[in-house]
Amino acid sequence: MKRRWVGSVMTDEVVSALSGTPADEVARWLAEYDINGLPVVDADDRVIGVVSATDLKRARRATAAEGTPTAGAVMSAPALTVRADDSVVRAARLMSTSGVERLPVVDEEARLVGMVTRRDVLRIFARPDGDIRDEVIDEIVVRALWLSPRSVDVAVHDGVVTLSGHLDSSGAVAIAVRMTRQVDGVTAVVNHLTHRYEAPYRQPA
Repeated sequence: MKRRWVGSVMTDEVVSALSGTPADEVARWLAEYDINGLPVVDADDRVIGVVSATDLKRARRATAAEGTPTAGAVMSAPALTVRADDSVVRAARLMSTSGVERLPVVDEEARLVGMVTRRDVLRIFARPDGDIRDEVIDEIVVRALWLSPRSVDVAVHDGVVTLSGHLDSSGAVAIAVRMTRQVDGVTAVVNHLTHRYEAPYRQPA
């Protein structure tokens, strides 16, 4: 099945700050590039934190009392990051559970290589229903289960996939449902499949 990886949707031209970059300069960059956060890196380009617009708002309240803050002083750390070879699904879940709009993408040594945003992720999940249906039929029904395209009725509406039909085994039904849930753009699976007998799926000889 086609899987989408963070590296295929990320932006590799990233605005970043050093720990000593003045917070006012970071604020100017956020406005200039129309972004709501950027990574903070060390001298070796390793990500050590993230400065968001919210962080800067808090910093402004303390400016009068403490002087001009730096990116390192106001950043959130440690930074939540993903790898280029992580799935887009993992990035989406991390954004959702953490309430963030963007994630730095790092290599195996934690060096900055890109940035992935919620907008990047939504482009993948906002797939046309017809594309989702074609992938389920071709990649799952035909290639994975070795069945005729008409063996399973696949209906898709707003990302919700309904599977109907009669398969040989309970194992085949389980595979069809599990793999359909993993297709990019699928938000839910409604299982109306039935089976002849309880048994693991065995690929035809």
